[in-house]
Amino acid sequence: MVTSEHSHFHHTHNSPMAKSSYRNNKPSLFLSDCCLFFGGVVSALLLVWGFYSIPPNFDTILTQNDAVSLSCKTETHPVPDFRSDPPETTFYDDPEIGYTMDNTVRDWDQKRKEWLLRHPSFAIGANERIVMVTGSQPSPCRNPIGDHFLLRFFKNKVDYCRLHGYDIFYNDALLDPKMFGYWAKYPVVRATMIAHPEAEWIWWVDSDALFTDMEFKLPLHRYKDHNLIVHGWAHLIHEKRSWTGLNAGVFLIRNCQWSLDFMDAWASMGPQTPNYEKWGQTLRSTFKDKYFPESDDQTGLAYLIAFEKDKWADKIYLEGEYYFEGYWEEIVGTFENITNKYNEIENRVHGLRKRHAEKVSESYGLMREEYLVDAGNGRGSWRRPFVTHFTGCQPCSGKHNAMYSGDACWNGMHRALNFADNQVLRKYGYMHPQLLDNNVSQIPFDYPVSSQS
Repeated sequence: MVTSEHSHFHHTHNSPMAKSSYRNNKPSLFLSDCCLFFGGVVSALLLVWGFYSIPPNFDTILTQNDAVSLSCKTETHPVPDFRSDPPETTFYDDPEIGYTMDNTVRDWDQKRKEWLLRHPSFAIGANERIVMVTGSQPSPCRNPIGDHFLLRFFKNKVDYCRLHGYDIFYNDALLDPKMFGYWAKYPVVRATMIAHPEAEWIWWVDSDALFTDMEFKLPLHRYKDHNLIVHGWAHLIHEKRSWTGLNAGVFLIRNCQWSLDFMDAWASMGPQTPNYEKWGQTLRSTFKDKYFPESDDQTGLAYLIAFEKDKWADKIYLEGEYYFEGYWEEIVGTFENITNKYNEIENRVHGLRKRHAEKVSESYGLMREEYLVDAGNGRGSWRRPFVTHFTGCQPCSGKHNAMYSGDACWNGMHRALNFADNQVLRKYGYMHPQLLDNNVSQIPFDYPVSSQS
């Protein structure tokens, strides 16, 4: 673990021992010079002997030199040590613990705690460490442009994670063949929990969802007392009994025992269980607007919130105050107006349009918040929507919902991807002038002011 240390330099020219006296006669000066010369020879011999007897550690030398050069400029911060795995046993050495949904794990909170104690470099900042998980089917898309869209959706997620220092795992394998369709993501999420004990949160994002505000960060402080965060509205679940009272395509789940237990209960409605058809009937009869007979994860979650409230609901946060996951059809037509509003702010605030390294982009997002107070959130807002979800478009299969046209889906995805990409490419000096055009142009210095002159 790298620790934050400051070097202190001690100057000797102010010391009384360093002051020369003109009262000294020549012999004393000669003797002093001889002593200095002899001391220098001895030091040189010791240095040479040291180099021959002990191989130099260049990593240490570089670290020390860097520390000297940086000590007066900035603080250093501890980072995880990826090369250290102490020999002491951990839960990984227990053959009873596995990665599959049918492998029960007990005392997971304690096991994670013990693992972090043995890997202290990962303990720093662990409460806010996130692993994003996404994925797609193992076979090529049937839609001719489906693989292209999935690649661009994945690039968008990688860009977001890079900007904010999150890990990301893309899965294209069906981990449990019995858990297909809506349910395929849960074996992946569960395996990720076991594979990443250093992460406090696992963030599932569907393959057809993308980040359209690359600066916004999850307000984790709001969720400190909760273990599962989904986009939803309590009154639609409890009063209207609507299966669209939430959306399970994007969710944040804490890496803890509660979550493992909850996913066991959630997955018990899935196709790998003998009660799958029965659950489909129960969910459809309970949520009258559910139009298909299969048991699905979204309606299953709504059921657990509505009917097992005392057991689960207190730890589930229904986020409806911003686009934790936004419906694409109400978003894609707002991008030009949002861009104009953001440009108006940057025209007034030089600091926001200042060129900067990509690695420090978060500071500009924080600075911008001051000027977005009146922007609002959600529908009707001119703030960038955080996540835009193309539910019903099915970019891989091409079998979009009949209520949409194919052009509406494909053009909407194209516009959203370029809108998000502009926020990334700007750090590299380029942007898409038109959202339906993949061509890019160089941006002039002091953009957007310079573009209007």
